[in-house]
Amino acid sequence: MPIWRECYSHPVAWDTAFEPMSLPDMLLKKAEETPLAPAIDFMGRKFSYADVALGACKVARGLVELDVRRGDRVGLFLPNVPHYVAAYYGAMMMGAIVVNFSPLYTVEELKYQAEDSGTKLLFTLSAKALFPRAVEVLNQSCLEHLVVGSIAGALPVGKSLLYRLFKSEEEAEVPDGDRRITRFSSLIDNDGDCLPVPIDAVNDIALLQYTGGTTGTPKGAMLTHQNLTANARQVALCDPEPPEHDRAIGALPLFHVFANTCVLNRTVARGGEMVLLPRFNPKQVMDAIERTHAPLMFGVPTMYQAMLDSPALHGADLSSLQVCISGGAPLPQELKLRFEEATGARIVEGYGLTESSGVVSSNPYEGGTKFGTIGHPMPGTRVKLLDREDPTRDALPGEPGELAFSGPQVMKGYWRRPDADKDVFVNGYLRTGDVATIDEEGYIRIVDRIKDMITVGGFKVFPSQVEAVLYRHPAVKEALVIGIPDAYRGESPKAFVALREGTEASGEELQAWLNPQVGKHEKVVSVEIRESLPKTLVGKLSRKELVAEEREKYQAMKNGNG
Repeated sequence: MPIWRECYSHPVAWDTAFEPMSLPDMLLKKAEETPLAPAIDFMGRKFSYADVALGACKVARGLVELDVRRGDRVGLFLPNVPHYVAAYYGAMMMGAIVVNFSPLYTVEELKYQAEDSGTKLLFTLSAKALFPRAVEVLNQSCLEHLVVGSIAGALPVGKSLLYRLFKSEEEAEVPDGDRRITRFSSLIDNDGDCLPVPIDAVNDIALLQYTGGTTGTPKGAMLTHQNLTANARQVALCDPEPPEHDRAIGALPLFHVFANTCVLNRTVARGGEMVLLPRFNPKQVMDAIERTHAPLMFGVPTMYQAMLDSPALHGADLSSLQVCISGGAPLPQELKLRFEEATGARIVEGYGLTESSGVVSSNPYEGGTKFGTIGHPMPGTRVKLLDREDPTRDALPGEPGELAFSGPQVMKGYWRRPDADKDVFVNGYLRTGDVATIDEEGYIRIVDRIKDMITVGGFKVFPSQVEAVLYRHPAVKEALVIGIPDAYRGESPKAFVALREGTEASGEELQAWLNPQVGKHEKVVSVEIRESLPKTLVGKLSRKELVAEEREKYQAMKNGNG
């Protein structure tokens, strides 16, 4: 029997079952049970569950009138605004498949994903930061229609007036004569009388969630209604009980799978309230915590670091904040300790990926947390370690292996990529690409990514282990270690560091401090100091830009010598 079953740390049975449920049914159930309970707080304006359900029904009716049909793909090119929630659940009510698009995508990235998914209609805002790009894609791709909302329309009356007066320069001009463009207000100008279509929760796709593309072109993970509602319920069963109404800060972008499950669907599953912020800003987050007395927040490590670095932290009242969930990247111990000391809140680390609908495992909220681990699997989830050289075999007992899992949250497969499905599924388990160990109490520890391992003269070096040592230095704020080409050893480790404000250290000093503390093959050939390190769209530290940069430098050097 797997050890994690014998000492399961979550407050429910590890083999808890989850009955099939669609996302619209989950929302409508909560709207029926607690129609007046607050579901969304957007900059001070409240939307009840009855409001959200009616808004989704109006979107569904409006989409039918625009000739969107069951199985059509509907894109969301939106920040965290109430329009997102209405469009998300509304599109699914009439049987469409939602496709998330990052508001930070370039036109080329938007076009690729629109074409790959076959997106028919795209929701966006009239902001200059979004609308012009959406129009370009409308003119150059398979996209047939845009639905354009306005942030001002979702704000409280006073703020809406101020926005219209002082933020008008940020609004793009939306043409009235183009029949391909519909205003959101016109789309929902109906009575919401739309009978939801029958949904097969287990088999029907609810969401195409595109991977980050770190190992090639992005792929669309096909997440079913059951995948998403099961994962929301898995997370909700492990949640702490807040002292009052469940209220979560929603600064993590909803277009990302972590927030989609934990901020949006988990909150609806619990009948709680999401405090939506259009983008992450440390002061705005702290102001929102103070204003709403929110006890819960989801974020990535760089968000918690930014809050610590913000001058606003010293005057903020964060006494309501009890638990912060960290995911998306390893949580440095120094960051955890400093944040908990500064705020009084507890940071709990979890783990998940796009293909898992968001969450695979988590440390428990009450006791039993082991720093540096990702805890125990979510209820209903099975995990095991596979041999790194032959994934059809299990790893040897006590040896690191590739983490694989199965459960109700595992995707149906990749959109139109059966070739990729063959690589990622082994005997019903999903391969993660992460190397892990499982200790004597069943706690899972991610050692590194298989693709990030550095091969130094035939020996494997895990970058995260070297980074963990660097984080112990008082001047180090962020650290990344990559393998750079080496004519003799194949690869050599090199470190990149961003320093804490007000500290000083040279690359040579950090190298001299680091190397005596690591193994022979882990010693870095240099430490390069930078103002900041590259990050993904959701703020995770990213190695791929540094790898590409170093390879280009190496190739240029070879060409110059040749």
